[in-house]
Amino acid sequence: MHTTAPEPRMPQRTNDLEPLLAAIETRLGELGQAMRAGDSTQVETAASALHRSLAQAANHFSRAANTGGVPSPLRRRFAAAGAQVAVQRESLARATASLDRAMDALMPGMGSRPATVYGANGLSGHDHSGGRAQA
Repeated sequence: MHTTAPEPRMPQRTNDLEPLLAAIETRLGELGQAMRAGDSTQVETAASALHRSLAQAANHFSRAANTGGVPSPLRRRFAAAGAQVAVQRESLARATASLDRAMDALMPGMGSRPATVYGANGLSGHDHSGGRAQA
């Protein structure tokens, strides 16, 4: 008896992947909106939801790629979503660095590195020599 291999389920695979990709796109929009609003709680919530969506989609896209491929339009959308994640990550890193600099300026010594400050007798801070000149 001769059996033929089942044909690839391209339409079904597209239907399986489309909602996952749409969820990523929605989560990216939510994260962007939370970042623009400056709502740290919402940023954290949206970032966590995006992370879960990305992990789920990556798993399904990987399986689909191993069992016959992912349609080109979905691959392009997934790549575009990945690029948008990179842009938002960079934006968040810049905002964090800016906040760190502001905190260092407002509260010397509380940041990542000890600050050098001026006191009544001039420069003080990291010089632990006790005011003695050393050769």
